Amino acid sequence: QLRLVESGGGSVQPGGSLTLSCAMSGSTVDQYAIGWFRQAPGKELEGVSCIARNNIDTNEAKSVKGRFSTSRDNVENKVYLQMNSLKPEDTAVYSCAAGPACSRDLGAVIQTFTLLGTWGQGTQVTVSS
Repeated sequence: QLRLVESGGGSVQPGGSLTLSCAMSGSTVDQYAIGWFRQAPGKELEGVSCIARNNIDTNEAKSVKGRFSTSRDNVENKVYLQMNSLKPEDTAVYSCAAGPACSRDLGAVIQTFTLLGTWGQGTQVTVSS
């Protein structure tokens, strides 16, 4: 059974960094596109990034471009979200999900992954001074 578990969340001051991990069991990460998503209290789910199965194509939301990056480690069977220059508005529960393919439209990725993907439980990230 496919399962994803996120880790690495926590509290950090503005300007700080965190690295989130998404560990897969039941299959291998190179078989899937992996998306990172976040949801802040009272707000809709937002697509943060997506890394394609070819491990080359990635896209990030405009709100995080240049600050966040996504990578895949096929040996560790994990996908990472490196978050730098964190801002209070980055505070949210971050989740990873495995799905069929990425898209330039992260909104479409949310729809596709909601219907066809497997999601982790999420990890809290709080950015506050």
